[in-house]
Amino acid sequence: MAGTVKALMIGDVVGEPGMKALFAGLGPLVRSTGASLVVVNGENALGGFGIGKEEADKLFSIGVQVITSGNHVWERPGSAELLEASPMLLRPANYPPGVPGTGLALLESGGARWAVINLQGREFMSPIDCPFRRADELVARIAVESPGALVLVDFHAESVEEKEALAFYLDGRVSALAGTHTHVQTADERILPKGTGYLTDLGMTGPEDSVIGVKADICLRRGLTQMPIKMESAEGPATIRGALFELDAESGRCLKVERVLA
Repeated sequence: MAGTVKALMIGDVVGEPGMKALFAGLGPLVRSTGASLVVVNGENALGGFGIGKEEADKLFSIGVQVITSGNHVWERPGSAELLEASPMLLRPANYPPGVPGTGLALLESGGARWAVINLQGREFMSPIDCPFRRADELVARIAVESPGALVLVDFHAESVEEKEALAFYLDGRVSALAGTHTHVQTADERILPKGTGYLTDLGMTGPEDSVIGVKADICLRRGLTQMPIKMESAEGPATIRGALFELDAESGRCLKVERVLA
């Protein structure tokens, strides 16, 4: 393995608009970027909350190789069975032992070995197991099971501090760490001192005229009344947001990080 390879990581796909945007735009985006691996966070693909077999199958059919998720992956009936049956559909690895599914995918693509880790934060979220310690365990496991693999991390978390802290904790041990969950693409892409590519949040692949993918009028009423009004995915034109990480295939170091908006 020599030269450089590119990984395209796409932010939270929200509802039918996000799915349509990917269906139309992912192929051209992969061709224009030369990405060898496509990782998409799909936890909001089904109506804005959760993911079903139909959505997962569609994502895989258009060239997505690994689907990551987060706390909303459990929203739909049958999620446990779906996670157990789809090894390339991940849930955060730091849920307690015995939870269905896996948080690690090992695969080959574009002449390189890859490992994709899915983790979830704890600040302002559920107090699940420690993502730092779980990351240590998985990085050690990858070194044994797939030595030389390029390691990507989707850290599904609310806190910027927690995202940056985990990135520095793993700096030099993973090729790239990108945050998801907030649905707002950040502008802090950079390469950390030991060679790990970083972006606090990939952003949302979903409807533009919305509040983080939800109908704006519903969010306004929730804010004004403080009533638990049911949230619904917005409609209309959507955009794809994410990041492209260019990696040295031999050392695993990140050479370039570029935000994606399509």
